[in-house]
Amino acid sequence: MRRSEHAAAFAAAVVLVISMGFSRFAFTGLYPLMVTDHQITVSGGSYAASANYAGYLIGALLVSLLSGISARKMTEFAVICSVITLGLLAFSLPEWLIITIRGFSGAFSAIAMVSASHWLIHDRKHHGGAPALYAGVGVGILASAELIAFSHSFNLTSQLIWLVLALATVALAVLSLVMISRVDRVAPSAVSTHTASPSRDRTETLGPTRLVLIYGLAGFGYIITATYLPLIVKSAIASVDPVHVWAAFGLAAAPSCFAWHAIRTRFGTTPSLMANLLLQAIGVVLPILHTPSVYIVSAFLVGGTFMGTVTIAMPAGRQLASKVRFNMLAVMTASFGVGQIIGPLVASFLYGRTHSFDLSLVIAGGSLLVAAAMCLSPRRRSSGALAPAE
Repeated sequence: MRRSEHAAAFAAAVVLVISMGFSRFAFTGLYPLMVTDHQITVSGGSYAASANYAGYLIGALLVSLLSGISARKMTEFAVICSVITLGLLAFSLPEWLIITIRGFSGAFSAIAMVSASHWLIHDRKHHGGAPALYAGVGVGILASAELIAFSHSFNLTSQLIWLVLALATVALAVLSLVMISRVDRVAPSAVSTHTASPSRDRTETLGPTRLVLIYGLAGFGYIITATYLPLIVKSAIASVDPVHVWAAFGLAAAPSCFAWHAIRTRFGTTPSLMANLLLQAIGVVLPILHTPSVYIVSAFLVGGTFMGTVTIAMPAGRQLASKVRFNMLAVMTASFGVGQIIGPLVASFLYGRTHSFDLSLVIAGGSLLVAAAMCLSPRRRSSGALAPAE
């Protein structure tokens, strides 16, 4: 049944390629061109980003409320709607409608992230497939970025490039939906026969509340880079196509999921998460040095860690799910979403006053350092007894 395991992980990963890599993050790569083509303004782009992340929060909350609907059905729904929201941006639309569509796109991204994770890890009991699943985000960022660059080389407008992206995801959606249907014909017990169970942490697992807070800070910490890096590069280096820097972000993200999964397996959740957040903080603040090389290094460091945070934290949240009365993965995703909403709003506010993203990046890096410090908090009382779950 080894083939079924791989098929399940691949199908779920393609879901995130579409709903996260394309539907959610292609906007970052196209943002500078949309501004150039007057499809959106710089401030409008900030509102669109925050609307997307607000939608992400709403989508995560909806998943927790719609627990009676199967994860497979929600996954299929999210994939189809993600493709539609991509196609809609190919039309000439007023800015407020673009912002609205980006909000819906964010909601479908969250539904896809939570439901695909639940389907693969819980329903199919394929815990070992988590790195492949989350690698789909990086693959999607890389593929969409290079598709944007390729399309731009033919002088296509941003609207036509949105159409190209939508058509590409139609083919991917058909592939993923067919594979999910086929995999679900195999009993979960048979699929999981050769699947390794989640590794035991060598350290104490973080309490639920602490993990949720750390995850929220991580959402705030990475999102300014993930929203504005191409725009920052375009402003600083006119001769470089910023979408290639964004492609480097995705290139680093895809294999990072496997690397951080291995690190977590070897060292445990707490030290792995702390190391991940520290490296991410360095990558976030590097662009304030304003040299060409640091943009590439920043893209690799942040790209190589932000999905690593998910790869480490989501399985840890799954382990804690039995200790809480709420949908742990949905609440974590919602917390991440809150951080992502605040990030672009802070960046837009500060940019309006300083005409620079430097201060925003410093604040974002600081939030990641706080999150890393929270990983150090002891969970044992002086008597040696375990402290209650946080």
